Amino acid sequence: MTYDIVMGKLNGSIVLITGASSGIGEACAIAFAQEGARLLLSARRMDRLEEAKPKLLSVGAEGVHVFPLDVRDRAAVESAIANLPSEWQAIDILVNNAGLSRGLEKLYEGKTQDWDEMIDTNVKGLLYVTRAVVPGMVKRGKGHVINLGSTASEITYPNGAVYCATKAAELSISDGLREDVLGTPVRVTSVDPGMVETDFSLVRFHGDAERAAKVYQGLIPLTPTDVADAIVWSATRPAHVNIARMVMTSIDQANSLLFNRKQQ
Repeated sequence: MTYDIVMGKLNGSIVLITGASSGIGEACAIAFAQEGARLLLSARRMDRLEEAKPKLLSVGAEGVHVFPLDVRDRAAVESAIANLPSEWQAIDILVNNAGLSRGLEKLYEGKTQDWDEMIDTNVKGLLYVTRAVVPGMVKRGKGHVINLGSTASEITYPNGAVYCATKAAELSISDGLREDVLGTPVRVTSVDPGMVETDFSLVRFHGDAERAAKVYQGLIPLTPTDVADAIVWSATRPAHVNIARMVMTSIDQANSLLFNRKQQ
């Protein structure tokens, strides 16, 4: 795939993206690079981040700094943010993208280790990174927090209670943070997509590729690029405009329960 270099709207802005090694996080890195941003990219898979650097620079990133991070580890999050090189510390935009789903079982049959991983990543990880980054934004009088939510935050679907609960928590955290920074120039956005074709289902089903592929059969899902485009759009509104929440689905999805699946 090739990318056209366009005039950047975010030249020099420092954008931190968690979970940037694949899927929506990777697409966000490309989209922000095309706007001339300086990219701070974190993930557990450092090899993927290192591989991405040349491409991101070639499509317009003003600079790229990568570092390993597991958002579930509070001490690691605090240390990583506190010890960023001085020229990378003034984070302008935080994209809390790191997240996952594990399992698709009835609540009373679910695996507690799956619950722990989802809660630790989607809720506690979101809180840890936000807590480490936002004080600097408030102090500098500039910043934008963009959290990756889901249509699962508003309608719980069968066998997904805990994942849906983590995304409902994300929405509440976004709303609460927006209230807490009221009176400062810091903006808070929740971008809530429906079905997006990424490794999401592969992760949910613990690597079962055949089962994961069936999730997307018979319909057109969103792509990571679609979501990244929405995230960058929200970040490039005039400074006095706060896009509080954006809910997006493909034409084949009405909500977390209703899909238009065509016969194969």
